[in-house]
Amino acid sequence: MNEIPIEQSTQYDFSIVQAVTNYFSPDNKIGEGGYGAVYKGMLPNGQEVAVKRLSKNSTQGSEEFKNEIALVAKLQHRNLVKLLGFCLQGEEKILIYEFVLNKSLDYFLFDPEKKYLLNWFTRYKIIGGIARGILYLHEDSHLKIIHRDLKASNVLLDGDMNSKISDFGLARIFMFDQTHGNTSRVIGTYGYMSPEYVLHGLFSVKSDIFSFGVLLLEIITGKKNNSLSMNSTGTEDLLSYAWKHWREGKALDMVDQSLGGLYSKNEVIQCIHVGLLCVQEEVEDRPTMANVVLMLNSHSATRNAPNPPAFFNGFSQMISAGEEADQSRSKPQSLSENEVSTSELYPR
Repeated sequence: MNEIPIEQSTQYDFSIVQAVTNYFSPDNKIGEGGYGAVYKGMLPNGQEVAVKRLSKNSTQGSEEFKNEIALVAKLQHRNLVKLLGFCLQGEEKILIYEFVLNKSLDYFLFDPEKKYLLNWFTRYKIIGGIARGILYLHEDSHLKIIHRDLKASNVLLDGDMNSKISDFGLARIFMFDQTHGNTSRVIGTYGYMSPEYVLHGLFSVKSDIFSFGVLLLEIITGKKNNSLSMNSTGTEDLLSYAWKHWREGKALDMVDQSLGGLYSKNEVIQCIHVGLLCVQEEVEDRPTMANVVLMLNSHSATRNAPNPPAFFNGFSQMISAGEEADQSRSKPQSLSENEVSTSELYPR
């Protein structure tokens, strides 16, 4: 378990990776973050790939690198990004993924012009794909995996706008009889993290459910979870905003205006209902992902009435939601300068 499963993915020599990316040409760069840069490339067989080169300045990159290989090399699902290979040579730590044509969900969803490309049919398909991908991680793969960093920027879209979950650097493997874990170091993205994880370092499959609920409400509204702090409604976060509309019977008023009213009202109400159930403050009140998939696919599926969701007003005053978090419970709260943070690889 502690060894990188090299036999399950291809190890490339650094010289090959240089050739694939035209020596990491700026013209080939398609993304960059605290973890490093991503380049588009082409393998000798003609396959297009995304080459993720971890930053040499990241002191924690090695752990995330090992984590991502150990996890993703064993996972095969149409709604997960496929790892094709890696390079581990000297200080170089490189991951090679299938190239996903349409970048990430946030690239479209939060852009005033590009969001018009996401009609309701496409959004509903994206929601379903994310749910199926998480269900696979939680219940259907031979490993039980908690993603821990589900957010719009970690959902990639292929040429047909099918969703593919990416970035498993913070994920944790659970034993199948294990229900929860805890950590003294809270790592993730504020606004998507569940209250029990932020406050106590406790995480479980229900932590991912919470993140999925936030993401679902973002897809419905077209708003970032932290974009309402100065809104005239007086609410400070997306969950408060969604609950206010739901409670007042005005749920459809919060649907993204870019859809122009062209959507299935039943499907939208269904999705908002499921989203609110996923962001319940009490862990036991949130559904499993199997139940989420069932509720999304069946209008007749039983759905409990949601309680008020977990609110992050205290956190939103202190830290803007959506920022990277690297917090130790034994120290004052602080933000990580890198997206790459130490990961806890294996079950205890």
